[in-house]
Amino acid sequence: MSHPSARAASAGPATDVGTQPAPDAYGTGARFSLHPMTDSFIDVILGALDAADTDGLTLTTDDVSTFVRGPENRLLSYLTETIAHAGRTGVHTVAHVLLSRGCPGEVACEVADGAAYAPEVPHPTAATGLQASAHWALYPLEDGANADHMAGIYAAIENAKQLGVYSGSEHYVTRLDGDLADVLAAVVAGWLLVGADVRHVATHVTVSLNSPTGGPR
Repeated sequence: MSHPSARAASAGPATDVGTQPAPDAYGTGARFSLHPMTDSFIDVILGALDAADTDGLTLTTDDVSTFVRGPENRLLSYLTETIAHAGRTGVHTVAHVLLSRGCPGEVACEVADGAAYAPEVPHPTAATGLQASAHWALYPLEDGANADHMAGIYAAIENAKQLGVYSGSEHYVTRLDGDLADVLAAVVAGWLLVGADVRHVATHVTVSLNSPTGGPR
């Protein structure tokens, strides 16, 4: 069931459109993989990749995962559409998603000079009708003696609580449960909220749909 409160995520830090760095210049993107638990996994994966709107995005798929480059709101929409398409097959599907920002070049990361930047937090996409369970971790990659990594993490967790998808803390992760659109929106929102203060931020989430166990055991 979708949480109505997640339909109106609080806005994050605003930045003048003219000052927003391009995704490739700022290193904003995602890498994800789909794991359908079925002998027909090829059809489910390729069907999901073909079904989603790729407008405004750069994609590269190999035998391990798919790389996606683009604006934050488009990343959220694309990931929601792709994972939802796989989930609507009814097959137990797991998705691993990594989001990173603030690291141009990536292969040999040299964080560019300048202040931390994050756009407004995108509103969640329309409810998918798919119940998702997730383990989420957030990594503010800030150096310096005065860096307070946990402050940003706790703020992101509090935001997930406000969106109604927070289910508790577990070993090394935060548990999220709710409509797939709301869960992914909370992940992206936390990533951006920390990104307003920390230049380089990565976040990882493992999402499970149609699990036969139906929750923690």
